[in-house]
Amino acid sequence: MGILFVVATPIGNLNDLSPRAIETLRIADYILVEDTRQTIKLLNHFDIKNKMVSYHKFNEKERSSEIISDLKYGKNVALVSDAGTPCISDPGYILVKVALENNIKVIGIPGCSAVITALSIGGLDTSSFTFYGFIPTENKLRKELFNKIKESDIKTKVVYESPKRIIKLLKDLKFEIPGCVVSVCSELTKLHESCIHGKIEDVYEKMKDDPNSLKGEYVILISNEPKKLEETSISIEALLIDVMVKENCSIKEAVNLVNKQNEDYSKKDIYNAGLKLKDILK
Repeated sequence: MGILFVVATPIGNLNDLSPRAIETLRIADYILVEDTRQTIKLLNHFDIKNKMVSYHKFNEKERSSEIISDLKYGKNVALVSDAGTPCISDPGYILVKVALENNIKVIGIPGCSAVITALSIGGLDTSSFTFYGFIPTENKLRKELFNKIKESDIKTKVVYESPKRIIKLLKDLKFEIPGCVVSVCSELTKLHESCIHGKIEDVYEKMKDDPNSLKGEYVILISNEPKKLEETSISIEALLIDVMVKENCSIKEAVNLVNKQNEDYSKKDIYNAGLKLKDILK
């Protein structure tokens, strides 16, 4: 039997690749890579000539059986992702699972992880934390995740987000979990590494008009006092007024925002509440 090595690679600074990881990549019969165009830069930097085999989320199910056969035959295989530790919001879980089910030895070669790096510099309580991965784009799933975060007793919650959606996420957090404390980390281990820490309202204001906010991948740490939904329920009218004040908008605009960002009430109830509020404010 061969060995499946799960090898963590740098998330930015190539000097973070450990000597053990370099040696493992050199002795492997071949290296499973998420994107050959990315991994070749790393291999060239360390003069590693081993064969690369494409292994990503679109082919991992089909390719796993072939790799398992090679491992059973005695080949040693190294698994890497584009950056960081494989299987953490990256491909690899399926292969590792199947390998273990076939009594194939799996060895982790530790190294960089964006989650752990962000937690180490974020200034939030790390006595307990939970990782949710990338934020869903579908409104219903986003709402469900925000509710989980609001209700959780875990000290710190960690999510990933892309630069294209970071401002929207911060705006949603400001609306959904007002007063929470966040650390927004980007470009970790790179030249322009950044960690912006503070209350969500202040961080949002600082980042919303900054052109540099559209660069780099983000790790966001969130800390909030857990609040059960039933304990924090308010009238729709009060919710509309809160949105009008925070967003400096009209009743009509507030109705549209609440319709988009709140699934606890029906559109009809929100519309009727808007009409009622309009009459009150005449």
